[in-house]
Amino acid sequence: MSIRLIAACVRRAALAALIVSSRLVAQNAKPDSGAAPKPAPAPTPAAQTLPPATPGLNFSGVIFGFWNYQVRTTPNQFRNQVNSEFNVDRAYLTFRMPAGDHTSIRITTDVFRSLDSSSNAYTIRAKYAFLQYESSKLSNGLVLAGKVGIIENVVVPYLENFWPRYLSQAAVERSGYFASADVGLGGTVTFPNKMGEIYTTIVNGPGYTGRERDRFKDYAIRVTYTPLMNEPNGSLLQTFTVLGWGYKGAFASAFVNGGAGQQGAIGDALDRSRFGFFAGIRDPRLTLGAEFASRHDGGEIGQNTLVSPRLATETRGRLLSGFTLVRPWAFTNVNHKSPVGLVLRYDHVSPTVSSEGFVTPPATSNAYHNFIGGLFVDISQKAQLAFDYQEQLPSNNGVSLAPAALKAYYAHFNVNF
Repeated sequence: MSIRLIAACVRRAALAALIVSSRLVAQNAKPDSGAAPKPAPAPTPAAQTLPPATPGLNFSGVIFGFWNYQVRTTPNQFRNQVNSEFNVDRAYLTFRMPAGDHTSIRITTDVFRSLDSSSNAYTIRAKYAFLQYESSKLSNGLVLAGKVGIIENVVVPYLENFWPRYLSQAAVERSGYFASADVGLGGTVTFPNKMGEIYTTIVNGPGYTGRERDRFKDYAIRVTYTPLMNEPNGSLLQTFTVLGWGYKGAFASAFVNGGAGQQGAIGDALDRSRFGFFAGIRDPRLTLGAEFASRHDGGEIGQNTLVSPRLATETRGRLLSGFTLVRPWAFTNVNHKSPVGLVLRYDHVSPTVSSEGFVTPPATSNAYHNFIGGLFVDISQKAQLAFDYQEQLPSNNGVSLAPAALKAYYAHFNVNF
């Protein structure tokens, strides 16, 4: 075969290959719209399965204590009197947690030193332990709530919003009117527009430190009015509060079960009623409080026998209290803050204003006073020190209802966390 013939065959094969490849390209080519090509969409991430929301545990606490030097007020030392002492008075540990829709729980443990003079042991008991239901807030702010368990007393915990518990108990608690908590039912109606609330309780009566002792129950109510809560921030009167409370209690006779030689069982209840009023303001610069309270206590004398018949008695007492916590330099500082303040409090307690039914009536001169005065310093946003003098001086130590005299210098500490 000649070279010329071979070259012609090669040209024909190349031409055929070019035609076939051109047709394949034309078949696979997409029409050009003239627009810029769109970027490929980002791959969709795989759906993540989140764990269901779990209710959160809110934990907080308070620890307070003191060092004191007690001044002798009689020639002989009182029983259990210690002239110089370090003491951790209380440690409150509070746990709060939701328990479903509109319900929650609160448990506050009370860690305190045993009253046994020979032991330095501390005891843990429940101060508060209750289940609470709270309704949805209406458009005007009205809220209804109820609780059951070891609940707040009708007035003492509320007063501790004004008076610092680490310096001393509130006046009505310190004077023996009732405990700060008890076992029973409670209900709250919160007024619209922050105007106050109504709080009611039905409780056993002995307080959270004792067991129920009879079939009677105690009923109480507190009505709180805060007319200026919607005033602009910065007004001293914004937290102005007035409240009134009443407490109708009862307890069983010592002769409720009768006994050999007695004139029969006594099923009547002995009265245990109290009422009071309070007014105050609570501002970081100035706290003021004034309180009046009255008590009525039924009692009995005699042995419920023919020789010593049982006689019902009545005793009425009264309490007047006023206090202030003021930070003088907070009024001159631009930010209205000051770490230093002064505290003053005076209680006048009359255990026996009048009485009935006694063969020998108790003296009405058994009044005494409590005085607290000193200086406090914020060492942080949550901790405070106080250096104060306290005295409790009866006017008649011969009356059993009047407590022993007390004069003491204190260095208190308090920390919230």
